[in-house]
Amino acid sequence: MENQPVNQAFNLLKYTFVIVPIVAGADKFTNVLTNWEQYINPSMAGMLPFSGSVFMMIVGVIEIVAGIIVLKKTEIGGYIVAAWLTVVALTLLIGFNHVDVAVRDLVIAIAAFSMAKISTIAE
Repeated sequence: MENQPVNQAFNLLKYTFVIVPIVAGADKFTNVLTNWEQYINPSMAGMLPFSGSVFMMIVGVIEIVAGIIVLKKTEIGGYIVAAWLTVVALTLLIGFNHVDVAVRDLVIAIAAFSMAKISTIAE
């Protein structure tokens, strides 16, 4: 009973980090939520061997897989999501583009990292 608040917080984080990456990943194919290509660092876009649209679809697949990993192996998935969001934030900060999104991604990365740590006692 004493771990009930920890378990509730853990489950809230876990299912958030299952659902959100899957939804965001799927949206990379439809661009309903936003035009994801706008977040590609312009200096990096020229180095891609394919279009920004194809790149974002690849990103989408990675995000969907990350969400599934969080569901199946929460600790590992949490570390993957935290690392992924940190890389995304750093690429945005390098080009000083969408700094607000970069800061939010870093905060979300901290939440994913925290979820991974909590999973060792909550699952």
